[in-house]
Amino acid sequence: MSLSKILPHEEYVEQAYLFKALMERMSADEPVQDLLGYLREEVLATTKLPMAIDFLLAEVKQLGTMATAMKRIAHYFTPFQSFLIATAEDDHAQLEMRTALHLLYHDAKLRSESADRVTMFFHQFETLCRHTLDYDYGLQAIAVDPIYDACWQKWILDIRHKLGMVDLADLVYIHSEHYVNRKHADDELPDPVLFGEKEGRIALANRTKETHYLFLALQRQLGYPPVPKRKQHNPMDELIPKLKGMVERLEVRVKLLEDEQRNQGIDLSRFYKRNEKPEQM
Repeated sequence: MSLSKILPHEEYVEQAYLFKALMERMSADEPVQDLLGYLREEVLATTKLPMAIDFLLAEVKQLGTMATAMKRIAHYFTPFQSFLIATAEDDHAQLEMRTALHLLYHDAKLRSESADRVTMFFHQFETLCRHTLDYDYGLQAIAVDPIYDACWQKWILDIRHKLGMVDLADLVYIHSEHYVNRKHADDELPDPVLFGEKEGRIALANRTKETHYLFLALQRQLGYPPVPKRKQHNPMDELIPKLKGMVERLEVRVKLLEDEQRNQGIDLSRFYKRNEKPEQM
């Protein structure tokens, strides 16, 4: 059972600000701990977020990760939030940290707007699909989210073993009020009924189609924000810094050759640090 609980409205507003600011200000030149230190002073002091940031800061300085801290304060951050950061911090994962923070911003924003369970589930599940995240661990993290009751938790854990064999549209449709209203007298009642008439109609209309179309229809009809798309890997992003380093090394070598051709020899003294006498106390 998760230790997470539903937080007051202002906590999620400040969380959304934190994740968005981290995403926008993150760069290779500025360490995460410095950004967290600045943002600690910016977030609302009457919330619990400054204390959570202190905990994140301590963990980042000691272990270099945020996910470990988020898991240890599971009463404040949800397992799904921790799961996204842990995935982004994994060296072998395809989820970039900026993308994870963007996803967390939308997640916190939906919570601040008191989004219902149906909207939260589709947004979280679409996140797993679009970024090809681990369904098993991802659905476990979603299931113990404090927004879901026992019926939702059981259903989410059950569908882990059905996905791949049964389409999501079929799973939504047979657990919707629309299915109940259309069923024949001898049909078995679905247990539980989690989705409304609208979601059932959308699911029925998108059966046998790509899941992408189901999500697009749900976004339009339920009004939740589109999940940020997976960023395509650009080899040039890694190539340019490497080329820059090579050019700098070549410039040094050319300068050494020029010095040698002028019969000046190569002055190696500039590559050594002179021993300076320590100042007298």
